[in-house]
Amino acid sequence: MRTAQGARARARTEITAAIKDEARRQLAAEGAAKLSLRAVARALGMVSSALYRYFPSRDDLLTALIIDAYDSVGEAAEAANAAASGAEPLERWTAVCEAVRRWALAHPHEYALIYGTPVPGYTAPMTTVPAAARVGLVLIGIVRDAHERDGLTGPPLPAELRAEAERMTADLAPGLPPEVGAALVAAWAQLFGLVGFELFGQFNRVVEEREPFFRHAVVRLAHGIGLEA
Repeated sequence: MRTAQGARARARTEITAAIKDEARRQLAAEGAAKLSLRAVARALGMVSSALYRYFPSRDDLLTALIIDAYDSVGEAAEAANAAASGAEPLERWTAVCEAVRRWALAHPHEYALIYGTPVPGYTAPMTTVPAAARVGLVLIGIVRDAHERDGLTGPPLPAELRAEAERMTADLAPGLPPEVGAALVAAWAQLFGLVGFELFGQFNRVVEEREPFFRHAVVRLAHGIGLEA
């Protein structure tokens, strides 16, 4: 019985992986908005009713692909941080940001799925949040380590932003000063803006030496938080 159950589990895992691989191929060719369970089933030689046993709807399949993409870039960020353990916080920050950029350049369609144009008619469920938070948590950890060692202060906040900065910091990075929390949220957004501009062509004929420009830019972001060499 256990052998049969194990074989069924392995078969399900293999078929699930094949479905997601084909869906990624369709994302690359057609974009997320045109993803179709019927087209995926047809490409795999399956009847649609069989595929629905694995993913009941297009949105379920999209959610699985989104979680996989967030987990993949999160793993890249975590690995870069681990490889730089013992280095100064600024070096760790830079290494993580560069790992995110490398991942995006290697997986442009998956990056577009999670950080590009929203898919019409799709709303990501809360189950995507833990995976989506992984890069941010790595960056928060680096900043928290620097604050515990050096006592970061961050740039002054305008009065009208203080309450919001206190709320964001309490929600996302408790223990950090609100000035640092607000700067960190801004840097996180700008990191993905830099990557998106490069990936989606906005830097064409503007920035030719992309790698040194990116490194300089993310170091400047870190300085804005209070991370120094």
